[in-house]
Amino acid sequence: MKLYKVNTAKKTNRNILGLLSCVLGSFILLTQVAVAADTNNAKGKSNFQPAPLVSIPSHNAFFDAIKAHCGKAYSGKVTVDNAPGDAFTNKPLVMFVRKCSDTELQIPFYVGDDASRTWIIKKTGSGLSLKHDHRHKDGSMDDSTMYGGHTIGAGYNQVQSFPADQYSKELFVNAGIPQSITNTWQMFIYPEKFSYRLTREGREFRVDFDLTKPIKQPSAPWGYFD
Repeated sequence: MKLYKVNTAKKTNRNILGLLSCVLGSFILLTQVAVAADTNNAKGKSNFQPAPLVSIPSHNAFFDAIKAHCGKAYSGKVTVDNAPGDAFTNKPLVMFVRKCSDTELQIPFYVGDDASRTWIIKKTGSGLSLKHDHRHKDGSMDDSTMYGGHTIGAGYNQVQSFPADQYSKELFVNAGIPQSITNTWQMFIYPEKFSYRLTREGREFRVDFDLTKPIKQPSAPWGYFD
């Protein structure tokens, strides 16, 4: 009877040792897996790159041609207006390529003492967008602001067109000017001239700026700071 108990105790001890061996082996394996995962994660972090903002050559060329004038201001004049009014009559017109990055251009458009308008051209990854940032003198937003459009084609190195986007169409309808939903804005950049043009059925407006004669930089537009 005592011999049986001794044999049983020895078997129990062997079972416990075997169990401990399995547990220890599993722990070592999990530790190796965790270390390998940490190593792979570290490698992944060191190789991480943000998703690129893609663009095509004609958009890049147009954007870069305007960006080349960063920090410079130019005077302009209305060359086409088939529905003239008082807004632009006998007032000095100035564009200022004021702030530039690799993806955004801010170009205030001054009409006399009115510094409420800033054109914003952005690379979007799907082309170029044009927005009109309109502010009041105290810097607050105008009810009609950030309207504009987005390129729908390659355009040209010198010319890009921006048909009204959906936000702008809804803004125009709510503002009671539904005729503007067919607006297309165009910008032209040549060595000696920059042009801003608005067209829709029955309406054309265009301002040309002389790029051969830079003028004194104006102060920041409304809502912005130097």
